[in-house]
Amino acid sequence: MVTIRSASVFILVLLAVSHLALVANGEDKTIKVKKVKGKKVCTQGWECVWWSQYCCNETISDYFQVYQFEQLFAKRNTPIAHAVGFWDYQSFITAAALYEPLGFGTTGGKLMGQKEMAAFLGHVASKTSCGYGVATGGPLAWGLCYNREMSPMQSYCDETWKYKYPCSPGAEYYGRGALPIYWNFNYGAAGEALKADLLNHPEYIEQNATLAFQAAIWRWMTPIKKAQPSAHDIFVGNWKPTKNDTLSKRGPTFGTTMNVLYGEYTCGQGDIEPMNNIVSHYLYFLDLLGIGREDAGPNEELSCAEQKPFNPSTAPSSSSS
Repeated sequence: MVTIRSASVFILVLLAVSHLALVANGEDKTIKVKKVKGKKVCTQGWECVWWSQYCCNETISDYFQVYQFEQLFAKRNTPIAHAVGFWDYQSFITAAALYEPLGFGTTGGKLMGQKEMAAFLGHVASKTSCGYGVATGGPLAWGLCYNREMSPMQSYCDETWKYKYPCSPGAEYYGRGALPIYWNFNYGAAGEALKADLLNHPEYIEQNATLAFQAAIWRWMTPIKKAQPSAHDIFVGNWKPTKNDTLSKRGPTFGTTMNVLYGEYTCGQGDIEPMNNIVSHYLYFLDLLGIGREDAGPNEELSCAEQKPFNPSTAPSSSSS
C-alpha cells in the first residue's frame, strides 16, 4: 500500500534526481511560449515546468547560484553548528522550482527576484541563526545553523484543534524547518498543502531539507487568512493595502512581511532586537548579492516597529518563532 508519506517522499526524490540528471547532462532551460486566452505563458525546462506567466521571466538559478548560497550561509557546516550537512543549495532550488510557476523569485525582473531571495532567505537566516556578537565571520553569517528547536519546553499541542488537526500520540510539534513551524494546527495545514503527513510525522521536516525548504516557501507564499496577503504578495507589490491597513501603517514593504509572518512577536513594539535582526540579515544579504541598500527603501519601509499587527493573539500562534 502506498502511503501519503511514501508517495510524497517519492515525488521529492524524483524531482531531486531529475534535476541533478538534467544539470549533469547540460540540458538548457529553453523557454517554450504559447498564448492562453490571449496571454503569454511559458515553461523553462526543469525549473519552471507548468505553463505560467511567471515562467516567461528569469528563473532563480539564472541569478542565484551555488556560490551565492554558500556566501549567504557561510558558517552553516562549521563543527559548532547544529545541522551540519543538512542544508544545501540543491535542496533549496529543488523546493523553489515547485513555486517558481506561482511567482516565487520570478515576479518582475532580475532585481525583484534578487531582492525576494534576499528577503526570504534573510527571514530564514534570522530564524535559524546561532550567530552572536563576536562570532567568527560576524553574527549574520550563521543562518541555517539549526533545523529544529534544540530545547523545546512543551509539545505545542493545541487541543482546541482536536477535530481538524488532532495531536498524534507521541508527536511533538516544536519548531522545525527553515521558517520554523510550531503547533499541531500549523503542521496539519502545511502537511495538507505539501501532501506529506506532517500531523502524524512532524519529524519529516527535520529529516528532509527539500521538504523543510518547501514548507518555508509555502509559508512565504500562502496567506495566513484568506482576507490577508501572503508575505510574497506584500513584498513584490501584488497586494494593495486597504484604508485600514494604511491607518495601521502597513504597506507593500519588507517591514510588513515581518508583520504578516510573526505579528506582535516582532511588530508594533518599537525597535526591538527580533525585528532589527531580521532587517539586518536582509540588508546583509542584499550586500552579498551586489544590490545597493538604497534599493531596499527607507528605514520606515524596512521596519514594522509602529505597525499594528495583522493578527493580534492571546492564543497559541504560528508566529511563536
